Amino acid sequence: MDDKDRQIIRALQRNGRMTNQDLAAEVSLSPSPCLRRLKNLEASGAIRGYSVSVDARAYGLPVNVFVRVSLERHTEEAVQHFESRIKAIDEVLECYVMTGLSDYLLRVVVADLDDYENFVRKRLHPIGGIGSIDTSFVYGTVKKTDVFPSID
Repeated sequence: MDDKDRQIIRALQRNGRMTNQDLAAEVSLSPSPCLRRLKNLEASGAIRGYSVSVDARAYGLPVNVFVRVSLERHTEEAVQHFESRIKAIDEVLECYVMTGLSDYLLRVVVADLDDYENFVRKRLHPIGGIGSIDTSFVYGTVKKTDVFPSID
């Protein structure tokens, strides 16, 4: 991947609906080479898909929660069980394997505190094998972007 490919990716991260004509103009290419590069980025898996950015509050899920989870055991079976169950829970938008005090960091969206309690009691606890759950509620966002920085 070269700098021009990264320019294409960043432009699409800012506006995934732009036409190839607009994309080509933004990255200073003619349309045919731009489209060829775009197709190569898609075929290689560098571009995995396209989505829409939605306001969670407008959608009805205004509560953003970070949940740190530690497992009781770290056997291959326990880890696979936890991870497969987490992948099936719609409220979990992101799940990261972490270093430090917790094994996982989840980003969860819910409608309200009652909804979060329901999530913990009916979705998280039944997974089993969880040693601890530590919750932090987001009360403001300073910065959120999906646009990667440029690489010099």
